[in-house]
Amino acid sequence: MDVSQRLSFFAALFKVDQNPTTGMWLLYITIVLLSILVFKLGFAKKLPIAKSVVIYTFLILGCTMLTFLGVFLPVAEGLVVAALILIIYKIRLHQEKKQHANAD
Repeated sequence: MDVSQRLSFFAALFKVDQNPTTGMWLLYITIVLLSILVFKLGFAKKLPIAKSVVIYTFLILGCTMLTFLGVFLPVAEGLVVAALILIIYKIRLHQEKKQHANAD
């Protein structure tokens, strides 16, 4: 069985099977950036700087485990879908607030 056929899209894109060190780092950075984006779009609130540092530290540490799972499972792909859904939601919410403000 060929391992390269079982890789997720981003793992295959970063060629984790051919160049594991660089590929895993690129996959890790991708998952961290997408996780931060999803967190900011969906869950983040205004917090003091110390609490934000703690939250982002644990988020980055948690992405380490997600990176190992993301080699064969569609973790990054799921984060892309979640980010797109949240972006569409934010745009629609902004448009609705704008229309509501114009109606008043």
